[in-house]
Amino acid sequence: MPNIGFRILPMPARPSRTLVKALGTMVTAHLSDNMNRMVAGGAALRPMHKGGKLCGPALTVKVAPGDNLMVHKAIDIAAPGDVIVVDAGGVLTSAVIGDIMSSLAEKRGVAGMVIYGAIRDAAEIRARRFPVYACGITHRGPYKNGPGEINAPIAIDGMVVRPGDIVVGDEDGVVALPQEHAEAILALAKAQLAKESATLKAIAAGKADRRWVDELLRRNGCEF
Repeated sequence: MPNIGFRILPMPARPSRTLVKALGTMVTAHLSDNMNRMVAGGAALRPMHKGGKLCGPALTVKVAPGDNLMVHKAIDIAAPGDVIVVDAGGVLTSAVIGDIMSSLAEKRGVAGMVIYGAIRDAAEIRARRFPVYACGITHRGPYKNGPGEINAPIAIDGMVVRPGDIVVGDEDGVVALPQEHAEAILALAKAQLAKESATLKAIAAGKADRRWVDELLRRNGCEF
């Protein structure tokens, strides 16, 4: 019988580096918009680092709140370019990682870390460009008892993340793209980028067409 809740599962096939690189040029807003704004991480996950784009396949980790034993193991087995995504239940009473673990992950080539929970050593993490996203900060350290799972589906702040999903993060937050839909979402996001770039050029030239606002109000029954 499987030891559900305390196990390490195999990592599925990772996406191509070309696809990951292309998605890394896109902003999370455009990716989220083209998944109907329904499958992105919520506002609780904030960038804790100095600034730097996050993009890579998810190595998922589920831990008991306040415990980081499986996060240590994830750092040891992560491949270069992986994003370690940790479901710590959103609990902020104990930090899951700090300067030592994030430094070790960076040294091993991990692309970044997403912690649905708390971190500590915020000043040190904030001074570096290694991407770290989390819900909060506390000086209280973690336990190392387990249980936990690696490479099982997790849910963080309303977003389901499966191992191998492509995780993208920027100043606005984090989004995870299913591999099987990533190419199509990328194409839609590129089209949106082109459309919004044209709108910004029109605004700069004083030629923005705002007729759509009144048209939409009338269509929705607004009384003028």
